[in-house]
Amino acid sequence: MKIALLARNPNLYSHKRLVETAEKRGHEIQVIDTLRVYMNITSHKPQIRYRGESLSGFDAVIPRIGASITLYGTAVLRQFEMMAVYPLNESVAISRSRDKLRSLQLLSRKGIGLPVTGFAHGTRQAEDLIEMVGGAPVVIKLLEGTQGVGVVLGDTHNSAKSMIEAFAGLKANILVQEFIKEAGSSDIRCLVVGDKVVASMMRTGAKGDFRSNLHRGGTAAPIKITPEERSTAVRSAQILGLNVCGVDLLRSNHGPLVMEVNSSPGLEGVETATGKDVADLIIQFIEKNAKPNKTKTRGKG
Repeated sequence: MKIALLARNPNLYSHKRLVETAEKRGHEIQVIDTLRVYMNITSHKPQIRYRGESLSGFDAVIPRIGASITLYGTAVLRQFEMMAVYPLNESVAISRSRDKLRSLQLLSRKGIGLPVTGFAHGTRQAEDLIEMVGGAPVVIKLLEGTQGVGVVLGDTHNSAKSMIEAFAGLKANILVQEFIKEAGSSDIRCLVVGDKVVASMMRTGAKGDFRSNLHRGGTAAPIKITPEERSTAVRSAQILGLNVCGVDLLRSNHGPLVMEVNSSPGLEGVETATGKDVADLIIQFIEKNAKPNKTKTRGKG
């Protein structure tokens, strides 16, 4: 099988693992710098070019598209889809997951548990927004933020109000969510491949930091999740249309709550914490499912 890996940095742990695993299983895999691709979008013969040559003959494409290049990255992926190449995650599904508001609306509509969430743009009605989600403490997130950047905790009414008003001055889109106190500074990352949670870990934030991101000093340990947590993670992936993703859950007094669904989850933390060979499971999934024209949207989303 010939596989394309769309990735800006081939030296990242996740990308090296996918390459070595694919080659170990007998496949040819090419790392393609997403931003160096250019395309001919002619109606009858779509073409992808890279470093002066035409890219063709691929059976599958693994999109590892960073949040900062979602627009161009999904355009490149759509071009592969138009050429009938099987995508591990489809462009439409990635776009859904990257739009925090849209993804939460889709999950909410299907009854997935979420923290009480408010959404606003440059609002001056900070007090009403805080009360709408149940009062302080609240978590305030920039809609465009990733990996814990642009996420702050308003632990009192006055501090939350000041933060919201500061964001209002920037005319920024923000999410304001209830703070799940019983979760503390921990969350659960469930790694979904197909219709299964193949690995799960609990991430705990560094001392004094309510964010659990590992690259911000957090720690990770394997955890046995409940059937309800497993079902919530798999359903969330299916609702957004993702074959492979990381689903971040909070344990609350009224069941699991989804914080976010990540369409390009890192593999280092979860493989190190759990000892699971997630890269191998991903390549196995591609082997089983990669067929021409199997893309649901064919680049039409």
